Amino acid sequence: MSDGTGDSDALDDLLDLLDLERIERDIFRGVSRFAVVPRVFGGQVAAQALVAAGRTVPEDRLPHSLHAYFLRPGDPGAQIVYTVDRIRDGRSFTARRVVAVQHGQPIFHLSASFQPAEEGLEHQARMPDAPDPETLPTAAEMLPLYADRFVDPGVADRLLVARGAVDLRYVDAPPYGSVGAPREPRSQVWFRTAGKLADDPLLHVCLATYISDMTLLDPILLVHGRGGWAVGDVVGASLDHAMWFHRPFRVDEWLLYDQESPSSSGGRGLGQARIYTRDGRLAISVIQEGVIRTPRD
Repeated sequence: MSDGTGDSDALDDLLDLLDLERIERDIFRGVSRFAVVPRVFGGQVAAQALVAAGRTVPEDRLPHSLHAYFLRPGDPGAQIVYTVDRIRDGRSFTARRVVAVQHGQPIFHLSASFQPAEEGLEHQARMPDAPDPETLPTAAEMLPLYADRFVDPGVADRLLVARGAVDLRYVDAPPYGSVGAPREPRSQVWFRTAGKLADDPLLHVCLATYISDMTLLDPILLVHGRGGWAVGDVVGASLDHAMWFHRPFRVDEWLLYDQESPSSSGGRGLGQARIYTRDGRLAISVIQEGVIRTPRD
């Protein structure tokens, strides 16, 4: 059920998107959903690949890390075939490699490691301060305010459709809201799904993977006063993506995505982040490098 801040129908569509068709023991097929740009959203292919890997692993083992490369732009009009390689099945860890293929060519590669629940030493970085998510504007309230800054004003509506399954709220203005005014290379967003989810830990991990690709490169844009692809002052794409899952969480409850960028150079930028539960537990660490270029004439 939705709380009015998102679209529960869109969430149902997203869950259907992640429910891959099994066509052989270790081969799965997926489709794409509505895309704002003419390529498959990176978070989608990463989440689907993790679903494929997870379906070849015992249910008591969950991902503790993944490492992925985006090799080619995906075609949103074509099906994606995911082939899983069972690299290792050990007593404590299970490793899988997944290759996503379209039109006979690999577009994405993922390696993931799984582990059963285990007790061990505990420490974590402190959760940074952030305002309560309920005090922040929703995407539906915020995006129309900046529609005149986009190359195509219709992008605002398309973003609302594409992100309808997720209630994502910026703590400060997003890159397209502060064009020409460089800021510190840091951004915070709160996010959760638009409705409640089943008690399936793998599903929550896969959905967090999907959402993690939405805003991680924002700090690179902020420090240079750039608005992003929708504004037309940069072009870019994700290159690689890594995640470490530290503690249990639910993606249908508020999570704080605390993001920063330590460096950009050579046409690339690095984003790194920590994701915290609302009560302060460090749930996930994320790192991504992307292509960030100023448009050629």
